[in-house]
Amino acid sequence: MENWYYSMYGHVEKLAEEIKKGASSVEGVEAKLWQVPETLQDEVLGKMSAPPKSDVPVITPNELSEADGFVFGFPTRFGMMAAQFKAFLDATGGLWRAQQLAGKPAGIFYSTGSQGGGQETTALTAITQLVHHGMIFIPIGYTFGAGMFEMEKVKGGSPYGAGTYAGDGSRQPSELELQQAFHQSKYIAGITKKLKQAA
Repeated sequence: MENWYYSMYGHVEKLAEEIKKGASSVEGVEAKLWQVPETLQDEVLGKMSAPPKSDVPVITPNELSEADGFVFGFPTRFGMMAAQFKAFLDATGGLWRAQQLAGKPAGIFYSTGSQGGGQETTALTAITQLVHHGMIFIPIGYTFGAGMFEMEKVKGGSPYGAGTYAGDGSRQPSELELQQAFHQSKYIAGITKKLKQAA
């Protein structure tokens, strides 16, 4: 199972690391972590005070067909996935034409700047990408249990997938948000494994 993501300030990357751990906890599942290519020039990233990218490998579209399942992560830009991730998906036309991702399970996780910043609209608008590829969207629903109903602390995420709030950039994913990310990928990896065994 593969987890590919885009992260400008590290919030999504931190969730992605936990996503990888959750998928890897399922016996017989090999989880890989990839990042999509950056589309902004270094000069622009510097003006945005973006930290350097990590050493996680950058994926190419053709490598996607090798995976049995996916968990995609990205920050929100105006209630939708960041343009960098959308640009990467736009480059998957050859995979779409051959429907090489059809029937493969996929989940979504995300980061927003605030509670009204797109925790659900980001997931809803991202589902269209999965649908055109014929992928099977796997939401976490309320399988995370009591953690879904936390009201005393700020917590990102929704039945669509794990999430975090970045605020002004200084807030990092909370322990509860990391637990939700771990749960999400373990849940999706279990479903992916069952589908592969049934095929």
